[in-house]
Amino acid sequence: MDQNQNPAVKAPELLTVSPSPHAHRQVTTASVMKDVLIALLPATVWGIYLFGIRAALVVVLCVVFSVLFELLTQLVLRRPVTISDCSAAVTGLLLGLNLSPTVPFYVPVVGSAFAIIVVKQLFGGIGKNIMNPALAARVFLMMAWTGEMTVFPAAYDRVALSVDAVASATPLVSLKQGVLPDASLSELFFGQIGGCIGEISVLMLLVGGIYLLVRKVITWHIPVAFLGTVALLTFLFPQGDLPRLTFMLTSLCSGGLVLGAFFMATDYVTSPVTPAGRIIFGVGCGALVVFLRYFSGYNEGVSFAILIMNALVWYLDMCTKPRVFGKKRREKKA
Repeated sequence: MDQNQNPAVKAPELLTVSPSPHAHRQVTTASVMKDVLIALLPATVWGIYLFGIRAALVVVLCVVFSVLFELLTQLVLRRPVTISDCSAAVTGLLLGLNLSPTVPFYVPVVGSAFAIIVVKQLFGGIGKNIMNPALAARVFLMMAWTGEMTVFPAAYDRVALSVDAVASATPLVSLKQGVLPDASLSELFFGQIGGCIGEISVLMLLVGGIYLLVRKVITWHIPVAFLGTVALLTFLFPQGDLPRLTFMLTSLCSGGLVLGAFFMATDYVTSPVTPAGRIIFGVGCGALVVFLRYFSGYNEGVSFAILIMNALVWYLDMCTKPRVFGKKRREKKA
């Protein structure tokens, strides 16, 4: 009997299937960005504790003006206002953590404008920028105000935090000269040294990185390949007559390496989408960091290394994309 003739039999409900790709869990841009903000919170709090109110003001200026510039740019360009997705706040926070607490207050404002207007919005907004906005802004500021960007107060120096503060020697300067820094490995790991606001405590950054891994915001490929390459090269080729293991551990805990590996290189927009591409990307970043630290005139190479690899992401995705099942490779014409 036809089910349409029997009122007791209900017709099956029609299913509406949306085009692929299909979302398997409730993940949005806002939720991902909020997770990144939470992950950066330990390093931010530690930096403010170590350097005081001026560090907090630098971070707040970066976040506030990044959001403000995003709002104004979208209004001027007549685009949908998307400041609620928190992506501008993440860019501002990352920029602030990459700055010294002694920079003049106009530096974070100009840096926020460059990151949001030039690097992000002029390329089309979120998802269309070809390089990490915060890193690009840091490099721009480094070239524009080299003196102000390379003044790092000593740890717990809350009194001398001014534009006229005296720069303290960083661990990377000592390593480049073939000697160990005055700070011990424990001080480097826990973050009891001078430096940029958010890059000094390896412990706090690892806590945030593990949170992102547990939340599945990032994968292990880029951080492990990045840090592993730096560890291998610094162990095999230490500078001076320093012990291999000590030199390797000191290199891993110095500068913005951990911050870059977990929070910068893993940016969705400017990193490969394939697992193989991510590993190659991380290896390239690590190799460039060691090369720049050894042979360039700049003691820290993390920012430049990641930006260079950002330019190669499209090629890495093309070379590592999986072949469609059942599809033969196109034969070359004679």
